[in-house]
Amino acid sequence: MISQSRFQSLVLKAARLAACSIGAAAALGSVLWFIDPPSAPLLVASFGGTVVFLFGLTRAPAVQPRALFGGHLGGALIGIACFQALGDATWVYLLALVLTLMFMLLTGTVHPPAGANPLIMIHSHAGFAALWNPVGVGVVVLALVTVVWSRMTPGVTHYPCNWLERSPPSLLWGGWEE
Repeated sequence: MISQSRFQSLVLKAARLAACSIGAAAALGSVLWFIDPPSAPLLVASFGGTVVFLFGLTRAPAVQPRALFGGHLGGALIGIACFQALGDATWVYLLALVLTLMFMLLTGTVHPPAGANPLIMIHSHAGFAALWNPVGVGVVVLALVTVVWSRMTPGVTHYPCNWLERSPPSLLWGGWEE
């Protein structure tokens, strides 16, 4: 037989999982509604990972606005610029990814799902307009839905926790000894 406190704990965990799931569905659903994904389904692929971060790891430095906006917009810009200047050869994909990693580390805007953006932009032969729609619009919608959701859901830390928090906190975060 399960104790009352254990039962209450399970109910609370289930309610929190449901709230996160509903928030995640609302956020990604809103993005899909705003940007018309049937015309560009690949362009929103990295937002799936972002939603997991926003609703599963709300307090993580990698999901705060600096990393969310900087990572997505920077990665997309690098991918678009590489494609526009160099085409879509395999080495261009690699160069764009390396440049994106360097950009994110140097600017403190590491947002792992946005690491897909340069590859997505090159593969889709995106132009600079893709920075606004779908990337810019999508990130703004995700952030706004997360802000609203975090304030409507009891017991949830309000998003954002720290607007300008660096992700990672230092350049040597990735396992290097100082």
